[in-house]
Amino acid sequence: MVFEHSVDEKISKKKFSSMISKFDIEDIEVTDHALFRLNEKQRKVYSGDILKKMIIEKEPIEICKQMNDNLAIIYFFENNRKIKILIRISSNKIYIVTFYILNREQEEKVGK
Repeated sequence: MVFEHSVDEKISKKKFSSMISKFDIEDIEVTDHALFRLNEKQRKVYSGDILKKMIIEKEPIEICKQMNDNLAIIYFFENNRKIKILIRISSNKIYIVTFYILNREQEEKVGK
């Protein structure tokens, strides 16, 4: 694991909610990097709008601050899976850096 991606601290759901409370869905930007691994069909399914709504509307399972100051947020996703969304919060925007659906081995580590 790259040092910058390692967990610096866990963030409570309450603190996370407070951190994003001033932002609306229009204040969230999906970076090009977030979608670069997806083909055209996948980009239609996993659109930036779905990711934005998750951040604003869904309750996360776990939130961790990484050494690089990104937040790694895990949510329940379709078909009983989990998704990890990495974001960076600035003073006026939330940037979705990347995301991926966790594999079974990664899912087992959630909450540990």
